[in-house]
Amino acid sequence: MARPISKVAPDWWDYTTLDPAILEDAAKLTAKQVEKLSRPGFKVVVYDTLQDFYMAEALEYITAWRQSTADNPAGICGPIGPTEQLPLVARLVNELQLDIRDAHFWGMDEWVDEQGVAVPTTHPLSFAKADMDLCFNRIQSKLRMPKENLHFPTGDLKAYSKTYDQIRCVVMQGGQGDVKHWAFNDPPRRKGKYKDAPPTPEEARKLATRVTDLHPMTVMQNARTSGGGQLSLVPTCAATVGPVETWKAEKVSIWQAGNHDNPFGMRLTTLMISKRLPDAAVPMSLLADHPNVQFNFYRQGIGEVATEMH
Repeated sequence: MARPISKVAPDWWDYTTLDPAILEDAAKLTAKQVEKLSRPGFKVVVYDTLQDFYMAEALEYITAWRQSTADNPAGICGPIGPTEQLPLVARLVNELQLDIRDAHFWGMDEWVDEQGVAVPTTHPLSFAKADMDLCFNRIQSKLRMPKENLHFPTGDLKAYSKTYDQIRCVVMQGGQGDVKHWAFNDPPRRKGKYKDAPPTPEEARKLATRVTDLHPMTVMQNARTSGGGQLSLVPTCAATVGPVETWKAEKVSIWQAGNHDNPFGMRLTTLMISKRLPDAAVPMSLLADHPNVQFNFYRQGIGEVATEMH
């Protein structure tokens, strides 16, 4: 039986092309049922306040950096969505006088311009700029890691990818967008060998750091969340960490406060990972096969899937 055509972008794969039964099951989940979807290798954690939520996210940086030594370097890969944890990270390092000069950090993605080149930090939406402004430039210079310990997916992407073999990635954080991605691992276009079916999970997991086209949902979302709706400001391509590097991370930690995806979307990926239903049309669901994944929710952000007219 042929899979449905996307309701959002007919030339692309996305979650609207799933078996309707999966979508219906996800929509029926209550918030309490979502909390109970943990299984070995997949943990669901719920925080009652945003303060606790973002502090817990910031503490993952501290925990990872404390494990790093000159002989056994370690670090964390962090997202831009969300960003609220970043100033907290800097404050914690400064207050604790934590020497992180041997520690490492990976930015997980960056916008790419029409020439296929990563945007400079002068670009208003630059992710590297946000990391520096919100976190690293706020850390006291005597404590801060050197620039060579900051790894962004710009320039030589193969060299960026190799750092995951040279340094322990203790945890890779992420958020979840409307198209159900982590980083910019968006679903692929519906063309060529993938015209009638998306890549298999095994194929999708072979993708390493790369420049990729962005699903229209992702472009629209970033215009809304980061550009005040100014769609022309948002590039349509980005460099992103891939599943290859993600599977080298000892833990994948996804943070969902309810700002970057909706109640239905958060339920859908939680269900698919819990029930081991990976599908490349729902990139986040590929994490069903990762051995150590944690979904972190703000309780109020889980919401409910209900009809409400506005």
